[in-house]
Amino acid sequence: MHLAAQLLFSRSVSNKSPKKISSEDEEYDPFWRSSENGGQQVHQCPSAGSDSCHQGDGQIGNGCPLLQPRAINPERLKDFGEDEFLEKDVKTCEVTVTGRTETQLSNALNMTEHKTNQILGMRSGQIQFEDISVAAFKISNGIQKTPCTYSRLSKQYGMDLYLKKEYLHYTGTVKERGVWYLLTSLSKEQQRKGVILASDNNFSKAMAHHATELHIPIFIIVPTNTSPDKVKTCREYGAMVITYGNSAQDSRSHAQKLATENGYLFLQEEDSAPYLAGLGTMGLEVYEQVNKLDAVILPAGGECNLLAGAAAPIKHLNPGITVIGVEPENYPTLQQSLELGQPPADLACTSHRLYGELVNASFGSNAFQITKKLIDKIVTVKVEDILLAILRLIEYEKAIVDAEGAIGLAAVVAGKLPELKGKRVVIALCSGNIDIPLLHQCLDRALVVDNRLCKFSIQLTDCAGDLAKLLEILAREEVQVLNITQERAFITSDIFIVKVSCVIKVRDRMQGAQLQRTLSDRYATFTWLDQ
Repeated sequence: MHLAAQLLFSRSVSNKSPKKISSEDEEYDPFWRSSENGGQQVHQCPSAGSDSCHQGDGQIGNGCPLLQPRAINPERLKDFGEDEFLEKDVKTCEVTVTGRTETQLSNALNMTEHKTNQILGMRSGQIQFEDISVAAFKISNGIQKTPCTYSRLSKQYGMDLYLKKEYLHYTGTVKERGVWYLLTSLSKEQQRKGVILASDNNFSKAMAHHATELHIPIFIIVPTNTSPDKVKTCREYGAMVITYGNSAQDSRSHAQKLATENGYLFLQEEDSAPYLAGLGTMGLEVYEQVNKLDAVILPAGGECNLLAGAAAPIKHLNPGITVIGVEPENYPTLQQSLELGQPPADLACTSHRLYGELVNASFGSNAFQITKKLIDKIVTVKVEDILLAILRLIEYEKAIVDAEGAIGLAAVVAGKLPELKGKRVVIALCSGNIDIPLLHQCLDRALVVDNRLCKFSIQLTDCAGDLAKLLEILAREEVQVLNITQERAFITSDIFIVKVSCVIKVRDRMQGAQLQRTLSDRYATFTWLDQ
């Protein structure tokens, strides 16, 4: 990392002592009803500079989770805009870096709101390695350093694979890095007033958690048709969640209106300088953790902010490292943008239950220009490849991730990167937020794609002896029978014929092929149902 930034940062914080939270401040919290009104107390995390929240190198800790959150009181929404309710219980980190200017990584930042630029207080239009280095030192007070470990999948795919496990963050997403640095970059006055969002994605979850930890009022406006689980999750992290309108546009308009009326800062997941610098700290960690690195694989598409932020320090430190982005074949957002030479004009969010934020074009000109300059290759993968990657990570790494977390490995599974054979490669597992029902569907479908969950049908005479013989064959072949159905009414060839359909699970493709040959030799009516 940048030595000058390290020295200056250490000097700037050496004279500061962490602010202790008094019992009075802890009892009086404008977010929640007091304990006298039936609410419950919240365990407060120590200040950002305390040792109890600091995670050393190589240690994995989720910080200080909130315990037993108090009931939300939505009637006091407007009160949160008043400074008198928040007093001085706000954590603010300010670092001034002087000296030689590092290599500029981008010159093309065009923020969507000039007011936001002024509030964030960083150089508009310039993202430098110096900024990412300072961000790396600052976020160590609030963000854990995630492991990057050698994978058992290396032998299977012929390359040394290392997995950067960003799904281990408290909210299960790499976006905590950018969010924490973005929030601590706000002015003290704006931190007192609070921030407001209009989304229910990983960005909002990270915002809800870290804004609460930093004692910044956080409001999230979502449509009325939002999943109750998502609303519950954000509330448990500490945000005030308000349901409004029937669409994302309705909730966004309402959030902007509340921001104007109450003085809140309306935030979207955009490529602001602090946000990209915070995301870039993952690239620094990857470079430190894996020696003689050849390539890094990152999610692309709607995650262009992460792609740009992580690529910037890696390419600055070693331009010879290959940086590859991966996006869904059905939504090649970044590829289309590169062909057009500009980021997409429509930044509206698209709801996709599996792909999630991979299909949301939330990046702006700054992230796009960095990506265009630094990324070596963009590849696309099919949904089947992503499902197989989710399955492989659970089986070999015991890692539960969503499509965003698995898409990097999906490119390797699909054989899209043959040039990396024998190379040392890091794959970023950026998100682990997947619903249990969806995970179940993904695994079942992945087993079918992997030819380990199979289905066949046979017509037998309507007697117990024939079915018993079929089950005997399946037992001899050592396959697991998951389901058997019998159909009689719709068989018109013979009134005494029954159609038997079986769903089975086999060890691998070879065992399935052997069973297929055995049954086809014995039964003329045997039909193997392909995927």
